[in-house]
Amino acid sequence: MKVKVLKDSNELGKEAAMFSAKSINKAIAEKGKARIVLSTGASQFDTLKYLVKMNVDWQKVEIFHLDEYIGLPEDHPASFRKYLKERFIDIVHPGKIFFVNGEDGFEKYIRILTQNIREEPIDLALVGIGENGHIAFNDPPADFETKEAYIVVNLDEKCQKQQIREGWFPTTDDIPKQAISMTVYQIMQSKVIVSAVPHKVKAEAIKLILENDITANIPATMLKKHRDATIFLEKHSSALVGRDILNRYLA
Repeated sequence: MKVKVLKDSNELGKEAAMFSAKSINKAIAEKGKARIVLSTGASQFDTLKYLVKMNVDWQKVEIFHLDEYIGLPEDHPASFRKYLKERFIDIVHPGKIFFVNGEDGFEKYIRILTQNIREEPIDLALVGIGENGHIAFNDPPADFETKEAYIVVNLDEKCQKQQIREGWFPTTDDIPKQAISMTVYQIMQSKVIVSAVPHKVKAEAIKLILENDITANIPATMLKKHRDATIFLEKHSSALVGRDILNRYLA
């Protein structure tokens, strides 16, 4: 795992988008298409803002997304399907899109998603990191043992508070208690992983990730085992990490 530290969230987003586009174009050049995973949330705004402007033949790209709340309709302001359509899908019009659908009959959607994602390798996964150290909705302690592609998870208190702070829900009572999440195992099967992590509110999580060994209690520590994972930080999100620790990971 490597780390890059940029000046601010805007520069982070631009750099992460350029890095991601290069990876996508490499896959297209080698095999005629790319298969990628996209994450959502406030931390991904700048990365997606720049990624849609990159010189990529999006018709040759297949997109999967990481997670979705159970029981939340697509037109809800917090729906990740709505998020991706408005900020990415309806702008670049990719060749294929495979959404996580947490509405009625979601067990069937999980089976279909699993079949589709395992047809061929994922070339690039853009994966955010939560304030509790989660990747996707794999809150601590994350399930590091399952080999499933997607599972139903319970959302912990810190994760719920983050959703309120970011403005997706007015109160805790409004947040679904469960979600469908791509598993840590499935994320780790991606050839390249990019994690864009801006803002001061992520500083404590980044400190814990970089300063601790791999543990299910800090799920994103698993990225340390990946052969080609890069975390993009900026001065605020990296502020609590000791310089000696940070230097071990700097790309």
